[in-house]
Amino acid sequence: MSGFFGVVSERPCISDLFYGTDYHSHLGTKRAGLATFDNGQAHQNIHNIQNSHFRPKFSKDLVEMTGNVGIGVISDTEAQPVMVNSHLGRFAICTVSKINNIDELEQDCLSRHQQFTDLSRGKTNPTELVALLISQGKDFVDGIENVYRRVKGSCNMLILTPEGIIAARDRYGRTPIVIGRRGNDYAVASESHSYVNMGYETCRFVGPGEVVKVTVEGGIKVLRPAEEKLQICSFLWIYYGYPCTEYEGINAEEVRYNLGRIMGERDDITPDFVSPIPDSGIGMALGYSNGRQIPYKRGLLKYTPTWSRSFMPVSQEDRFLVARMKLIPSRAVLQGKEVVFCDDSIVRGTQLRDNVKMLYDYGARKVHVRISCPPLVHGCTFLNFSESKTDRELITRRVIEELEGGTVRNLEAYHDHTTKEYARMVEVIRQHVGVDTLKFNTVDDVCQAIGLPKERICTHCFDATSYGD
Repeated sequence: MSGFFGVVSERPCISDLFYGTDYHSHLGTKRAGLATFDNGQAHQNIHNIQNSHFRPKFSKDLVEMTGNVGIGVISDTEAQPVMVNSHLGRFAICTVSKINNIDELEQDCLSRHQQFTDLSRGKTNPTELVALLISQGKDFVDGIENVYRRVKGSCNMLILTPEGIIAARDRYGRTPIVIGRRGNDYAVASESHSYVNMGYETCRFVGPGEVVKVTVEGGIKVLRPAEEKLQICSFLWIYYGYPCTEYEGINAEEVRYNLGRIMGERDDITPDFVSPIPDSGIGMALGYSNGRQIPYKRGLLKYTPTWSRSFMPVSQEDRFLVARMKLIPSRAVLQGKEVVFCDDSIVRGTQLRDNVKMLYDYGARKVHVRISCPPLVHGCTFLNFSESKTDRELITRRVIEELEGGTVRNLEAYHDHTTKEYARMVEVIRQHVGVDTLKFNTVDDVCQAIGLPKERICTHCFDATSYGD
């Protein structure tokens, strides 16, 4: 995943740019970059932030990053922002994207005698590819339309020019862009919480396929109107978004609370208390506590002073170890108790199984697990949320293959929580993770908790329904 932040200001922007970009650190752990323009002079810095934090990596660069306009990005993928000089003028660009047909587009650009300069990961930089596609247009809007027409997947982008920022949201709005205002200054961001401590207030959400230009002199100018169709990713509210951020004006923590309340109101167990698997299960556990009318306690504590999210080893085995090291059970709270634990999702199942074993080892009498979303049956084809998680890595797909006799078929039956196939799948997953009971919310629950109709939310990972490339 990635998150970006841009500033258009009447004064030097680097302080706001630095802190606003840092507020997107939960969306990326590998690379980060900043770019500014100062009277036409470009400044750019990109750093590797693996096993580090954003702030110390960039603090030494701030003196040279002059100018009143700038963009920044934190990414789990390519190095960006990319600086470009083309017939459109000089510009910098950062993206939140997943390009499924990158090889095809790369060959087309090469056939047009365009070249790629960033091969740091051994392959073409997707953001540089987007910049080349934009440069094929007669102007920025025409170039962005070219990206919309040709990219299969998704693409949000911020384009920095010496005058201001052009923000273009993916044509189906799979990820958000939000704009905050402070007098004549503007912040353009992936997450709305990123600018509030600097005095900005949200003034609008960019619509799907919409392109806007933001300048101090002209404010917000629409260059391309928004499309009607929206397919924003439901997992933003369920897990990826920071709790106090808003998408389409809907707060992430409120959605997580609603998911827990819905689950609690219809559950049939009588545990001693509910506890989150931190941090992503906190909102759901609070909602469950209210819906089920049972106490909320913390049976697991997350230790973050030295086990920050930025410390992410390369090997999956070591990642599991780090995930376990971050969580410390409280024996005094768990001893002899029947507990329901809330979590956002089950992906591979290995981490949850290890956590559950630890809970029993520390004295829990019974452990129930409640998951805020439906079972993940399909890997995401639209976003880089789970680029390392193929369908085969999902515990649900492995279970389905087992139940179907070694093949993956009849998937529709496993999407529907009312079928015997679904019930069998959940039971096998329950046995794998080793809990007393296991339940998931449904797609209808997700839509109800968010408050948008299903046709405006992407639920592909749960039931393979979406539209677009």
